[in-house]
Amino acid sequence: MSEKTMDAALLAKMFLAGAQNLDVKKEWINELNVFPVPDGDTGTNMTMTITSAAREVQSLDKLTMKELCKAISNGSLRGARGNSGVILSQLLRGFTKTVRGSEIIDIPLIADACEKAVETAYKAVIKPKEGTILTVAREMSKIARKLADGQMDLPAYLKSIIDYGNQTLAKTPEMLPVLKEAGVVDSGGQGLMVVLEGAYDALMGKEIDLNFAKPETTKQNVETVNDEDIKFGYCTEFIINLEHALSGGQVEELRRFLTEIGDSIVLVPDPELVKVHVHTNDPGMAISKALTYGYLTNMKIDNMRVEHREKLIKDTKKLELEKEAEAKKPAPPKKAGFIAVAAGDGFREILQGLDVDYVISGGQTMNPSTEDVLNAVDMVNAENIFLFPDNSNIIMAANQARELVQEKNIIVIPTKTVPQGISAIISYDPDKTIEENQKAMNDVIATVKTCEITYAIRNTTIDDREIHQGDIMAVGDSGMLAVGRDIQETALEA
Repeated sequence: MSEKTMDAALLAKMFLAGAQNLDVKKEWINELNVFPVPDGDTGTNMTMTITSAAREVQSLDKLTMKELCKAISNGSLRGARGNSGVILSQLLRGFTKTVRGSEIIDIPLIADACEKAVETAYKAVIKPKEGTILTVAREMSKIARKLADGQMDLPAYLKSIIDYGNQTLAKTPEMLPVLKEAGVVDSGGQGLMVVLEGAYDALMGKEIDLNFAKPETTKQNVETVNDEDIKFGYCTEFIINLEHALSGGQVEELRRFLTEIGDSIVLVPDPELVKVHVHTNDPGMAISKALTYGYLTNMKIDNMRVEHREKLIKDTKKLELEKEAEAKKPAPPKKAGFIAVAAGDGFREILQGLDVDYVISGGQTMNPSTEDVLNAVDMVNAENIFLFPDNSNIIMAANQARELVQEKNIIVIPTKTVPQGISAIISYDPDKTIEENQKAMNDVIATVKTCEITYAIRNTTIDDREIHQGDIMAVGDSGMLAVGRDIQETALEA
């Protein structure tokens, strides 16, 4: 194999690296998503699509070009989600269909495969628009053909294609007004470039950079899009498993029907199945029509208006918390700061009343990650920071964060409950040294006994006690303290 060709092993390595890079950067791509609907799922959908294919590639017993291409094509088609995911699967399908018969791929064959990829993807989309992933792919296929007859080696050839793709991506806001209004590039096109950049890094023997910059204005700009802009409310997709292969007339009949009831239509016919994606206000009509051709699998219906509102609420809340923490940062670093973990507005209010600098949302069923803790540390302007995990499952993440912080002194007080954390915070004495306060806090949490009241979600037996669904349980440091049917009586018994 020369510097101008690749074999199945190299193609598999590059494909998996591209999938990994997309997985790493999917949240960033989600934030760019404003077209066709601002529901913030492009990165997720493209990742799930390519991950489905990656799993099939990794499970191959024999790595030949034919088997590799079959795994990529079938895996991406069956795993395709959303408009962008289906288009990505069709780009992969067209590319692999061209190269599957050759064990060695050279540059002219890559150019052929790029053209076939674009042709296949365009056929699947009923009303393609400029300024999308299709535009980016098409322009890259043109430069791939133009450069195929030159003297470039494979790395230089692919780098030139990727550079041209990024140039085209940067122009997408000028092609699609909704992108320009939001101040973002096309999210599907960005996802495609992320895949190709990961593949190129693998070709060059580099590891994928997990640290990537997010555009600072993305969230605020995306929030300018209103629910009213969503004409068809339900993203509907499924696979029709055919009893008999559809004729050309039947495919056109289905295509016309979908056009009448919705938009953003992607229709991918195969001899054994048909992949359907449509935005509609009546998913039932699409499903009923599909059932006349065969049985359905991989069904998914999402209310895009609800998804959009939930995304705006989540982004707004996060921005408010960041601003709240930022406002508390004094110019000069103070001697000691406090970070605590708690769930719910009630505990948050109590802790903030005790001058806790940053409260991380989390608890028993929502453990914050080490990264969440590190982000909180960045928000607190203090030389020494006392960190209260307030849950045994969070202590390890807190200790990991402490090991990663160099510029601040992090003191983890191993609190297992919020009452322990509150008691430790109250015991702080600003006239004492950090070491003296650490000892005092550790001493005081050992004296705190905590009882939590909850209810049973199913029948079970704990500590030789029979517990029935709906029972009130009092759980303490030593285990189950009491079980009853009345909250007050159970609490008093504990």
